Amino acid sequence: MSFFIYDMGFLVLFCLVLFIFLYKRRKNLKREGITYLYRTSIGLKIIDSVSKKYPRFLNFLGYVIIVFGYTAMAVMLYLLGKTLMIFFQSPEFVRFVKIPPLAPLIPYLPQLFNADYLPMFYFTYWIIVIAVVGIVHEFSHGIFARLYKIRVKSTGFAFFGPFVGAFVEPDEKQMGKAKKKKQLAILAAGTFSNAVLMVLFFLLLWLFFLSAYSASGIIFNTYTYNFIDKTSITSIGENVSINFDGGLNLTEVKAGNKTYFIPQDIISQLETTNSSQVFAYEDAPALRAGLTGVITAIDGKKINQASELRTYLASHKPGDSISITTFDTETKENKNYEVVLGKNPLNESLPYVGIATLLPQTSILGKIKSAFMFFRDPNVYYAPKFSPNLVEFIYYLIWWLAFINLSVALANMLPAWIFDGGRFFYISVLAIVKKEKIAKIALKVMNYAILAVFLLLMILWVYSFL
Repeated sequence: MSFFIYDMGFLVLFCLVLFIFLYKRRKNLKREGITYLYRTSIGLKIIDSVSKKYPRFLNFLGYVIIVFGYTAMAVMLYLLGKTLMIFFQSPEFVRFVKIPPLAPLIPYLPQLFNADYLPMFYFTYWIIVIAVVGIVHEFSHGIFARLYKIRVKSTGFAFFGPFVGAFVEPDEKQMGKAKKKKQLAILAAGTFSNAVLMVLFFLLLWLFFLSAYSASGIIFNTYTYNFIDKTSITSIGENVSINFDGGLNLTEVKAGNKTYFIPQDIISQLETTNSSQVFAYEDAPALRAGLTGVITAIDGKKINQASELRTYLASHKPGDSISITTFDTETKENKNYEVVLGKNPLNESLPYVGIATLLPQTSILGKIKSAFMFFRDPNVYYAPKFSPNLVEFIYYLIWWLAFINLSVALANMLPAWIFDGGRFFYISVLAIVKKEKIAKIALKVMNYAILAVFLLLMILWVYSFL
């Protein structure tokens, strides 16, 4: 049975238990605006104990936290501006992202928008991530509040409709009277702790990957291709269908002395396009054979990575026939293909299969993914060494913990009123200008500017799908 069924059962059970729990303790549930707060004293002793046990270290760390806060704010503003520019310039990137710029973190979010570049986000992941991210974030606020002798009145959970969060409630009057430096450290402590957690989970992800996965094949997501001058096309031949990545409908063409295969939608626009260059697949053995999947073996010999493929092919020559075994990661089935090696376009004495890999390295998502996955060769398929379902479950749980901690560490420092970054920005301006009125105006302007950017991003997101 798929884990999805168990996960949905856990979701229903969790909602039922939470409803019964809150109903029985509804006297502790207080409404503040559109949010319900369930106040407790859980963790107050731990917060006190940590703040008293390491005062010298925490005081020094406070300066580091403030620097981190300004850095995270600057990075987030840069990323927001960069994203807006990309949304304006590249509608195809917006369609690739799929997830709207303003979307709450809910279970199955990537799957709701068919964002297949992200792993499954189960409810089980969601509740664990929310607990870890939220509790550590809020307790960090509390620890630094107590370090600076500010009373923490309560801890608890906040409910905003179906969304759950944690909170630590310091005494706002004492907080307002504290020195600016102390207030800044308290406000940025949560995001700093999320950044530290991100690094720790990232290292854990790396160690888990090294111990639980092994190289087991070669990934390719396209055939070798080129861009040809459309005026060089001398004849257009028959249509060819290749069962690759959802299906390729190609048309065979002659250009000069070579044969190419051009997607039929491009063929239909040859006369109307202003571009002189046309995308075309090379006449490659892999394409002729309809090769798909992860290459795992050649002539029965296991192939784990590209270097092994090159070594094996070096012992062959053009015209040789080889048997390639591939593995379909979705159906979990193996397939065998008989492939006649062609001549390498760069050196006709060498054999040639004709596979390639396209990577989105120039996009923001591509760069983030590459940074997170530096220990994985993007051209290699890695298989779990044991219990595949369990290994993948743990691996992606750690991945989400690292990724969402990073997201919270940056997004929470946006200088807008709903984030810690809003008050952080306000106090910073107040410390410079010494006038509350000007500081409030500055925060209001920043609020409206950020809101306008997000609204514009949403408009561009919607427009890109029209």
